[in-house]
Amino acid sequence: MFTQIYYLILSRVDGRYLVAQPNAGTSEVGAGYLLMFRERFDALSYLNTHGSDVADRFSVESVPSTQLKGLLQRWGFTGVGIVQDPLVPQIEFLSYG
Repeated sequence: MFTQIYYLILSRVDGRYLVAQPNAGTSEVGAGYLLMFRERFDALSYLNTHGSDVADRFSVESVPSTQLKGLLQRWGFTGVGIVQDPLVPQIEFLSYG
């Protein structure tokens, strides 16, 4: 059986994952949607397009789909945002729980 690999953007400064915060007024650390990419080059394109001035402060981490549930629980994310197009960006949001 094949496992889907997703790519996440991780801050080298504080170790947090890049998330979408639809409710920006929330003070919770993990609240939000974990941004995921289907290809490593999509994650790098997103960084270079939308954060070229800070791209050196981030790295791309691969995570198999079998580890996503634990990651979402551990960090307390609301769900995931699968980036369909890193340049626009178009994101498909899925709630967890």
